[in-house]
Amino acid sequence: MPSTAIDSSLLGNFFSSESMRKVFSDENRIRKYLEIEAALATVQGRLGIIPADAAAEIVANCVIDTIDMNKLRAQTERAGSPVLGLVQQLASKCRDGLGEYCHWGATTQDVTDTATILQVREALDLVAADLGAVSNSLADLARRHRDTPMVGRSHLQHAVPITFGFKVAELLSAIERHRERLSQLTPRVLVGEFAGAVGTLASLPAGGLDTQAALMDALRLGQPDIAWHSHRDRIAEVGCFLGLVTGTLAKLATDVKLMMQTEVGEVFEPAAPGRGSSSTMPQKRNPVSCVYILACASVVRQHVAALLEAMASDHERGTGAWQIEWISLPEAFLLTSGALTHARSLAAGLEVDAARMRANLDLTHGLIASEAVMMGLAPHLGRSHAHDLVQALCIKAIEQHRPLFDVLAETPEITCYVDGDTLRKLCDATRYLGLSGEMVDRVLAKLK
Repeated sequence: MPSTAIDSSLLGNFFSSESMRKVFSDENRIRKYLEIEAALATVQGRLGIIPADAAAEIVANCVIDTIDMNKLRAQTERAGSPVLGLVQQLASKCRDGLGEYCHWGATTQDVTDTATILQVREALDLVAADLGAVSNSLADLARRHRDTPMVGRSHLQHAVPITFGFKVAELLSAIERHRERLSQLTPRVLVGEFAGAVGTLASLPAGGLDTQAALMDALRLGQPDIAWHSHRDRIAEVGCFLGLVTGTLAKLATDVKLMMQTEVGEVFEPAAPGRGSSSTMPQKRNPVSCVYILACASVVRQHVAALLEAMASDHERGTGAWQIEWISLPEAFLLTSGALTHARSLAAGLEVDAARMRANLDLTHGLIASEAVMMGLAPHLGRSHAHDLVQALCIKAIEQHRPLFDVLAETPEITCYVDGDTLRKLCDATRYLGLSGEMVDRVLAKLK
């Protein structure tokens, strides 16, 4: 019976995805073990390290349907990992004692780590597809809202105007950096392991490196230069990557949930009947995707810390640190998948209220243009004096509940340098968007 949020039949798809659960399922892990054992037997038979008929017999029995999973569970509980029990079952199914050549020269961690890397490859493919979809949706939003003016906020306060396209393009640029990171880390991470007890391949003094090379070629993995049994930077790097990805998704979710506030009302999660409803307040439209993105991202960060902790392994084969990965790596991927699933739907269906964005620009009656006024006066008054003067006039406008333009227009120290038409333009927030549009264009131009 499922007992965690990730596996729950009720909550599971809030926190993960079916496709990622399949990658890290027991069945897929056992398939990977069998794939490795079959490939190992094949290459060793070809190299003459084990008899050809033994290789053929082993390969013929590397079928998951023939594995007694209940027996394997009992064997795992005795041995401490599934590999020994699986090898025992596999060997027993081979005729004429040929199963004795199964797992020849390998150690449990060789198979376990290589299986993990095969799972990581499948999982990263899913992450790559999700990142691509999020990127496409953000690019579409950035194009459509390249010139849609809105409030830029600093410390939760109105700062200076930006465009919504600029805000989205910042997120898009971060997602594109993650896609670039993924392409860069793949050759470092997708490296298998076949090194024997402590990594020296002493069990195969002849043909060990040839076996290793052929095995990795068969599995389409990189060949390690040296054993990495107790050097876990590959796994930790994957974890850190997932932490970075979900960190950006958390930024997306944070901004959207704040912009959904009743007092702001600039964007909304995609609508659907009953989505985000309250059990008692009919008017409410709560964020849903944002909530789960933030929850998933928060826990992924904890798993990143655990994976970094697992790097502190003792000697050539660690004691306990390795098992941290068995818990944290799958869960980090599963939760990342959940966050990405929500981000895909959020980005694809985000509802944008451009009129409300424009109205919020006018909420402070021109105060958001104060920097524009200051910079317009700076050539005449000096930047520091212009700042202090405009600040004093902003305070006056707030105290008197008047538009900033009206207060500026009755100040001789300003009007002696700037006429009314120029002053009105300086106070127009939509004319102080800086290079927002050009920066959006640059991000879009670099898309793959």
